[in-house]
Amino acid sequence: MKLLRSYRLRLQRKRWRIRAFRKRRDLSARKNRTAQIGKRDILLFCTLRNERIRLPYFLKYYRDMGVDHFFFVDNGSNDGTGEHLADQPDVTVFYTEKGYKRARFGVDWLNWLQLKYAHGHWCLVVDVDEFLVYPFCDTRPIRALTDWLDASSIKSFGTMLLDMYPKGPIDSVPYMEGQDPFEIAHWFDSGNYTIQKNKRFGNLWIQGGPRARAFFADKPERAPALNKVPLVKWDRAYTYVSSTHMLLPRGLNLVYDEWGGEKTSGCLLHAKFLNTFVEKSAEELKRKQHFANSHEYKAYNEGLSANPDLWCKWSEKYINWRQLEILGLMSKGNWA
Repeated sequence: MKLLRSYRLRLQRKRWRIRAFRKRRDLSARKNRTAQIGKRDILLFCTLRNERIRLPYFLKYYRDMGVDHFFFVDNGSNDGTGEHLADQPDVTVFYTEKGYKRARFGVDWLNWLQLKYAHGHWCLVVDVDEFLVYPFCDTRPIRALTDWLDASSIKSFGTMLLDMYPKGPIDSVPYMEGQDPFEIAHWFDSGNYTIQKNKRFGNLWIQGGPRARAFFADKPERAPALNKVPLVKWDRAYTYVSSTHMLLPRGLNLVYDEWGGEKTSGCLLHAKFLNTFVEKSAEELKRKQHFANSHEYKAYNEGLSANPDLWCKWSEKYINWRQLEILGLMSKGNWA
Protein backbone atom coordinates (compact mmCIF):
# COMPACT_ATOMS: atom_id res chain seq x y z
CA MET A 1 0.00 0.00 0.00
CA LYS A 2 2.80 2.43 0.90
CA LEU A 3 4.63 1.67 -2.35
CA LEU A 4 1.47 2.26 -4.36
CA ARG A 5 0.82 5.56 -2.58
CA SER A 6 4.41 6.69 -3.16
CA TYR A 7 4.13 5.79 -6.83
CA ARG A 8 0.90 7.75 -7.21
CA LEU A 9 2.39 10.79 -5.48
CA ARG A 10 5.42 10.68 -7.78
CA LEU A 11 3.09 10.61 -10.76
CA GLN A 12 1.13 13.53 -9.36
CA ARG A 13 4.31 15.53 -8.76
CA LYS A 14 5.38 14.87 -12.35
CA ARG A 15 1.96 15.99 -13.59
CA TRP A 16 2.09 19.26 -11.63
CA ARG A 17 5.58 20.00 -12.95
CA ILE A 18 4.48 19.33 -16.55
CA ARG A 19 1.45 21.53 -15.99
CA ALA A 20 3.67 24.34 -14.65
CA PHE A 21 5.93 23.99 -17.70
CA ARG A 22 2.93 24.42 -20.00
CA LYS A 23 1.61 27.40 -18.03
CA ARG A 24 4.86 29.28 -18.66
CA ARG A 25 3.20 30.50 -21.86
CA ASP A 26 0.79 32.55 -19.73
CA LEU A 27 3.62 34.76 -18.48
CA SER A 28 5.41 37.62 -20.17
CA ALA A 29 8.36 39.34 -18.53
CA ARG A 30 7.63 42.96 -17.77
CA LYS A 31 11.02 43.46 -16.13
CA ASN A 32 13.52 40.62 -15.88
CA ARG A 33 16.44 41.21 -13.53
CA THR A 34 17.32 37.56 -12.92
CA ALA A 35 20.84 38.07 -14.27
CA GLN A 36 21.74 39.88 -11.04
CA ILE A 37 20.73 36.99 -8.74
CA GLY A 38 23.66 35.63 -6.74
CA LYS A 39 24.27 31.97 -5.98
CA ARG A 40 23.26 32.26 -2.30
CA ASP A 41 20.52 34.86 -2.69
CA ILE A 42 17.28 34.35 -0.81
CA LEU A 43 14.31 34.71 -3.15
CA LEU A 44 10.68 35.65 -2.60
CA PHE A 45 7.79 34.69 -4.91
CA CYS A 46 4.35 36.28 -4.91
CA THR A 47 1.24 36.45 -7.11
CA LEU A 48 -0.90 39.56 -6.79
CA ARG A 49 -3.51 41.80 -8.40
CA ASN A 50 -4.23 45.48 -7.69
CA GLU A 51 -2.14 45.72 -4.50
CA ARG A 52 -0.27 48.97 -5.17
CA ILE A 53 -1.12 50.44 -1.77
CA ARG A 54 0.43 47.48 0.08
CA LEU A 55 3.70 47.21 -1.84
CA PRO A 56 5.92 49.85 -0.16
CA TYR A 57 5.63 48.31 3.30
CA PHE A 58 5.71 44.73 2.00
CA LEU A 59 8.96 45.32 0.11
CA LYS A 60 10.55 47.19 3.01
CA TYR A 61 9.58 44.47 5.49
CA TYR A 62 11.18 41.67 3.51
CA ARG A 63 14.20 43.71 2.40
CA ASP A 64 14.90 44.50 6.05
CA MET A 65 14.55 40.80 6.82
CA GLY A 66 17.22 39.95 4.24
CA VAL A 67 15.40 38.87 1.07
CA ASP A 68 17.72 39.52 -1.89
CA HIS A 69 15.42 39.27 -4.91
CA PHE A 70 11.66 39.35 -5.50
CA PHE A 71 9.59 37.60 -8.16
CA PHE A 72 6.05 38.85 -8.76
CA VAL A 73 3.33 37.60 -11.07
CA ASP A 74 1.03 40.53 -11.78
CA ASN A 75 -2.36 39.06 -12.72
CA GLY A 76 -3.96 41.88 -14.68
CA SER A 77 -3.52 44.82 -12.29
CA ASN A 78 -4.80 48.22 -13.40
CA ASP A 79 -3.93 50.32 -10.35
CA GLY A 80 -0.22 50.90 -11.02
CA THR A 81 1.01 47.72 -9.32
CA GLY A 82 3.00 46.56 -12.35
CA GLU A 83 4.58 49.95 -12.99
CA HIS A 84 5.67 50.29 -9.36
CA LEU A 85 7.21 46.81 -9.31
CA ALA A 86 9.03 47.36 -12.60
CA ASP A 87 10.76 50.38 -11.05
CA GLN A 88 12.21 48.40 -8.12
CA PRO A 89 15.91 47.47 -8.54
CA ASP A 90 15.61 44.03 -6.88
CA VAL A 91 12.36 42.90 -8.52
CA THR A 92 11.58 40.67 -11.49
CA VAL A 93 7.95 41.01 -12.54
CA PHE A 94 5.92 38.90 -14.95
CA TYR A 95 2.52 39.87 -16.29
CA THR A 96 -0.50 37.80 -17.28
CA GLU A 97 -4.20 38.34 -17.88
CA LYS A 98 -4.89 34.60 -17.94
CA GLY A 99 -7.27 33.11 -15.40
CA TYR A 100 -5.96 32.78 -11.85
CA LYS A 101 -8.29 29.83 -11.32
CA ARG A 102 -7.06 28.00 -14.42
CA ALA A 103 -3.50 28.30 -13.11
CA ARG A 104 -4.57 26.47 -9.94
CA PHE A 105 -4.90 29.82 -8.15
CA GLY A 106 -1.43 30.95 -9.22
CA VAL A 107 0.38 27.80 -8.06
CA ASP A 108 1.27 26.75 -11.63
CA TRP A 109 2.85 30.13 -12.40
CA LEU A 110 5.01 30.17 -9.28
CA ASN A 111 5.93 26.50 -9.66
CA TRP A 112 7.25 27.33 -13.13
CA LEU A 113 9.25 30.35 -11.96
CA GLN A 114 10.76 28.34 -9.12
CA LEU A 115 11.53 25.46 -11.47
CA LYS A 116 13.39 27.84 -13.77
CA TYR A 117 15.06 30.26 -11.37
CA ALA A 118 15.07 28.94 -7.80
CA HIS A 119 17.01 25.65 -7.86
CA GLY A 120 19.42 25.62 -4.91
CA HIS A 121 18.02 28.80 -3.34
CA TRP A 122 16.08 29.32 -0.15
CA CYS A 123 12.71 30.62 -1.29
CA LEU A 124 9.82 32.35 0.43
CA VAL A 125 6.39 32.05 -1.16
CA VAL A 126 3.91 34.46 0.42
CA ASP A 127 0.94 36.63 -0.43
CA VAL A 128 1.29 40.40 -0.29
CA ASP A 129 -0.66 40.48 3.00
CA GLU A 130 1.48 37.81 4.73
CA PHE A 131 4.44 38.74 6.94
CA LEU A 132 6.83 36.09 8.23
CA VAL A 133 7.72 36.02 11.92
CA TYR A 134 10.28 33.45 13.09
CA PRO A 135 12.28 32.90 16.31
CA PHE A 136 14.72 35.76 16.98
CA CYS A 137 13.47 37.70 13.92
CA ASP A 138 13.86 40.90 15.92
CA THR A 139 17.64 40.36 16.17
CA ARG A 140 18.60 37.89 13.41
CA PRO A 141 18.15 38.20 9.63
CA ILE A 142 16.49 35.44 7.68
CA ARG A 143 19.90 34.21 6.49
CA ALA A 144 20.71 33.25 10.08
CA LEU A 145 17.64 31.02 10.00
CA THR A 146 18.41 29.50 6.60
CA ASP A 147 22.06 28.91 7.56
CA TRP A 148 20.92 27.06 10.67
CA LEU A 149 18.40 25.04 8.63
CA ASP A 150 21.17 24.14 6.17
CA ALA A 151 23.48 23.08 9.00
CA SER A 152 20.67 20.96 10.43
CA SER A 153 19.89 19.38 7.02
CA ILE A 154 16.33 20.77 7.16
CA LYS A 155 14.81 21.61 3.78
CA SER A 156 11.51 23.26 4.75
CA PHE A 157 10.19 25.57 7.46
CA GLY A 158 6.58 25.53 8.63
CA THR A 159 4.35 28.32 9.88
CA MET A 160 0.84 28.97 11.04
CA LEU A 161 -1.14 31.70 9.33
CA LEU A 162 -2.27 34.05 12.10
CA ASP A 163 -5.19 36.31 11.13
CA MET A 164 -4.72 39.82 12.52
CA TYR A 165 -7.59 42.27 12.92
CA PRO A 166 -8.44 45.69 14.38
CA LYS A 167 -10.61 46.46 17.38
CA GLY A 168 -13.83 47.80 15.95
CA PRO A 169 -15.33 47.56 12.46
CA ILE A 170 -12.85 46.50 9.78
CA ASP A 171 -13.30 49.67 7.73
CA SER A 172 -13.17 52.14 10.64
CA VAL A 173 -9.51 53.10 10.20
CA PRO A 174 -8.14 53.83 6.70
CA TYR A 175 -4.88 52.14 5.73
CA MET A 176 -2.31 54.53 4.23
CA GLU A 177 0.32 53.56 1.66
CA GLY A 178 3.62 52.62 3.31
CA GLN A 179 2.04 52.16 6.73
CA ASP A 180 2.74 49.16 8.94
CA PRO A 181 -0.62 47.33 8.73
CA PHE A 182 -0.18 46.03 12.26
CA GLU A 183 -0.52 49.55 13.62
CA ILE A 184 -4.20 49.00 12.77
CA ALA A 185 -4.68 45.22 12.81
CA HIS A 186 -2.80 44.23 15.97
CA TRP A 187 -5.20 41.73 17.56
CA PHE A 188 -5.39 37.96 17.08
CA ASP A 189 -7.03 34.81 18.46
CA SER A 190 -4.71 32.99 20.86
CA GLY A 191 -6.86 29.84 20.79
CA ASN A 192 -9.86 28.52 18.88
CA TYR A 193 -7.86 26.29 16.49
CA THR A 194 -8.27 22.70 15.35
CA ILE A 195 -5.49 20.48 13.97
CA GLN A 196 -5.69 17.22 12.08
CA LYS A 197 -3.22 15.27 9.99
CA ASN A 198 -3.63 14.86 6.24
CA LYS A 199 -2.76 11.19 5.79
CA ARG A 200 -2.11 11.45 2.07
CA PHE A 201 0.37 14.32 2.11
CA GLY A 202 1.56 14.10 5.71
CA ASN A 203 0.93 17.76 6.51
CA LEU A 204 -1.06 19.18 9.39
CA TRP A 205 -4.37 20.85 8.53
CA ILE A 206 -5.10 23.81 10.83
CA GLN A 207 -8.36 25.77 10.90
CA GLY A 208 -9.99 28.27 13.21
CA GLY A 209 -9.37 31.81 14.36
CA PRO A 210 -11.48 34.87 13.57
CA ARG A 211 -12.42 33.81 10.04
CA ALA A 212 -13.84 30.52 11.29
CA ARG A 213 -15.90 32.10 14.09
CA ALA A 214 -17.06 35.18 12.16
CA PHE A 215 -17.59 33.93 8.60
CA PHE A 216 -17.82 30.11 8.86
CA ALA A 217 -19.54 29.59 12.18
CA ASP A 218 -22.20 27.35 10.59
CA LYS A 219 -19.68 25.35 8.55
CA PRO A 220 -16.32 25.44 10.38
CA GLU A 221 -15.00 22.58 8.23
CA ARG A 222 -15.04 24.99 5.26
CA ALA A 223 -12.97 27.63 7.03
CA PRO A 224 -9.67 28.50 5.33
CA ALA A 225 -6.60 26.39 6.09
CA LEU A 226 -4.00 28.09 8.27
CA ASN A 227 -1.08 25.67 7.83
CA LYS A 228 1.70 26.93 5.54
CA VAL A 229 5.16 25.83 4.43
CA PRO A 230 6.37 29.11 2.92
CA LEU A 231 10.15 28.71 3.25
CA VAL A 232 11.87 25.91 1.29
CA LYS A 233 15.39 25.15 0.06
CA TRP A 234 14.15 24.72 -3.47
CA ASP A 235 14.97 21.90 -5.84
CA ARG A 236 13.68 21.74 -9.40
CA ALA A 237 12.07 18.38 -8.54
CA TYR A 238 9.80 20.00 -5.92
CA THR A 239 6.30 21.34 -6.46
CA TYR A 240 3.65 23.05 -4.41
CA VAL A 241 0.33 21.21 -4.53
CA SER A 242 -2.18 23.61 -2.97
CA SER A 243 -1.03 27.18 -2.36
CA THR A 244 1.74 26.81 0.24
CA HIS A 245 -0.34 24.41 2.34
CA MET A 246 1.53 21.34 1.09
CA LEU A 247 4.28 20.18 -1.24
CA LEU A 248 5.65 17.14 -2.98
CA PRO A 249 7.77 15.22 -2.11
CA ARG A 250 5.61 14.75 0.96
CA GLY A 251 8.63 14.72 3.30
CA LEU A 252 8.78 18.50 2.94
CA ASN A 253 5.46 18.69 4.80
CA LEU A 254 6.90 17.15 7.98
CA VAL A 255 7.59 20.50 9.61
CA TYR A 256 6.36 19.23 12.99
CA ASP A 257 7.61 16.61 15.47
CA GLU A 258 5.53 13.43 15.40
CA TRP A 259 6.96 12.16 18.69
CA GLY A 260 5.87 14.89 21.08
CA GLY A 261 8.74 17.34 20.75
CA GLU A 262 8.79 20.69 19.00
CA LYS A 263 10.39 21.63 15.71
CA THR A 264 11.40 25.20 15.02
CA SER A 265 8.50 27.01 13.39
CA GLY A 266 7.12 30.47 12.77
CA CYS A 267 3.97 32.42 11.98
CA LEU A 268 2.72 34.37 9.01
CA LEU A 269 0.97 37.46 10.34
CA HIS A 270 -2.00 37.89 8.00
CA ALA A 271 -2.94 41.53 7.38
CA LYS A 272 -6.10 40.82 5.37
CA PHE A 273 -8.53 42.69 7.58
CA LEU A 274 -7.88 46.33 6.75
CA ASN A 275 -10.43 48.76 5.32
CA THR A 276 -9.23 47.80 1.82
CA PHE A 277 -10.63 44.30 2.39
CA VAL A 278 -14.24 45.39 1.88
CA GLU A 279 -13.65 46.56 -1.69
CA LYS A 280 -11.23 43.71 -2.41
CA SER A 281 -13.71 41.09 -1.26
CA ALA A 282 -16.45 42.45 -3.52
CA GLU A 283 -14.05 42.52 -6.50
CA GLU A 284 -12.86 38.94 -5.97
CA LEU A 285 -16.40 37.63 -5.55
CA LYS A 286 -17.32 39.21 -8.88
CA ARG A 287 -14.26 37.74 -10.63
CA LYS A 288 -14.96 34.20 -9.30
CA GLN A 289 -11.31 33.19 -9.62
CA HIS A 290 -10.86 31.60 -6.20
CA PHE A 291 -11.12 28.10 -4.80
CA ALA A 292 -14.46 26.19 -4.75
CA ASN A 293 -16.33 28.78 -6.81
CA SER A 294 -15.13 31.52 -4.44
CA HIS A 295 -17.15 30.15 -1.49
CA GLU A 296 -14.68 31.87 0.86
CA TYR A 297 -15.42 35.29 -0.63
CA LYS A 298 -19.15 34.58 -0.62
CA ALA A 299 -18.88 34.05 3.13
CA TYR A 300 -16.84 37.24 3.52
CA ASN A 301 -19.38 39.34 1.62
CA GLU A 302 -22.29 37.96 3.61
CA GLY A 303 -20.46 38.64 6.86
CA LEU A 304 -19.25 42.09 5.83
CA SER A 305 -22.80 43.22 5.17
CA ALA A 306 -23.21 43.42 8.96
CA ASN A 307 -20.04 45.56 9.33
CA PRO A 308 -18.52 43.05 11.79
CA ASP A 309 -16.14 43.66 14.65
CA LEU A 310 -13.78 40.64 14.83
CA TRP A 311 -12.50 41.66 18.25
CA CYS A 312 -13.83 39.68 21.20
CA LYS A 313 -13.04 39.38 24.91
CA TRP A 314 -10.56 36.56 24.19
CA SER A 315 -8.56 38.59 21.66
CA GLU A 316 -4.84 39.08 22.34
CA LYS A 317 -2.89 42.20 21.38
CA TYR A 318 0.25 41.34 19.42
CA ILE A 319 3.58 42.15 21.05
CA ASN A 320 6.33 40.03 19.45
CA TRP A 321 7.38 36.51 18.44
CA ARG A 322 8.16 35.52 22.03
CA GLN A 323 4.52 36.07 22.94
CA LEU A 324 3.49 33.75 20.10
CA GLU A 325 5.90 31.09 21.37
CA ILE A 326 4.54 31.33 24.91
CA LEU A 327 1.03 30.85 23.49
CA GLY A 328 2.18 27.75 21.59
CA LEU A 329 1.57 29.21 18.12
CA MET A 330 5.22 28.87 17.07
CA SER A 331 8.43 27.42 18.52
CA LYS A 332 12.14 28.09 18.54
CA GLY A 333 12.67 24.34 18.95
CA ASN A 334 16.37 23.62 19.38
CA TRP A 335 17.55 26.77 17.61
CA ALA A 336 19.21 28.78 20.32
